[in-house]
Amino acid sequence: MLNGLRLHDNGIPIYVQLREQIAAAVGRGKLAPGERLPTMREVAVALRIDLNTVQRAYAELERDGILTLVRGRGTFVAEAPPRQDRAVKVQAFAARVAAQAQAQGIALGDLGMALAALAEKSP
Repeated sequence: MLNGLRLHDNGIPIYVQLREQIAAAVGRGKLAPGERLPTMREVAVALRIDLNTVQRAYAELERDGILTLVRGRGTFVAEAPPRQDRAVKVQAFAARVAAQAQAQGIALGDLGMALAALAEKSP
């Protein structure tokens, strides 16, 4: 898993990048339910980032039901992915995209127009 993690200097906080990459790996099935993740310390050392950054990403993934922390054993991909209402998922995703856009200096109105244009092209 560590080989697939990439951090970029793009204005998006490192913990957000880490959180999103791990969540995406779980969503794509690259990390299977029950699979053990590297320790927070291993991730911090491998990526040369602060341990608190990794702890924050893991904590948010645990709060979202994607990971399970077991004291003394490690961090694992949750057995059952969290079930959420579609509207709740869309709102949460939109909030993350909006935060990333604002961090990059992109106005939400411009983002909305770009998404609308993409929606018109989509079959």
